[in-house]
Amino acid sequence: MHSRSPLAAAAFFMVFFQFSASPGFGAGPLSPSAQRGQTFMRANCAGCHSIDKVSESPLAAAPPLRTLHLKYPVESLQEALAEGIITGHPTMPEFRLDPGQIDDVISYLKSLEQ
Repeated sequence: MHSRSPLAAAAFFMVFFQFSASPGFGAGPLSPSAQRGQTFMRANCAGCHSIDKVSESPLAAAPPLRTLHLKYPVESLQEALAEGIITGHPTMPEFRLDPGQIDDVISYLKSLEQ
């Protein structure tokens, strides 16, 4: 049986949690709101879109969400998120978020701009 150093295990988990809590490699920690937004986007968007600062989108036609702010101010998505985002392609589900979820998603999207 192979034993590992407790220090090595602790170092691994520190690095793992640092990267899992940040929007991209080398980024700082997220606010609680942005963390909730990231969790929402992992569950609902990451199957098609890249939701971080570095990876490619799993679906080539789906733009990385880190580029949204290049097209329009992220804050302008609040109304669309509340009323339901409807796109021109049938594979994207319609999302309607509650006010707290909207704030969290906007907070996470803003963190991708930095």
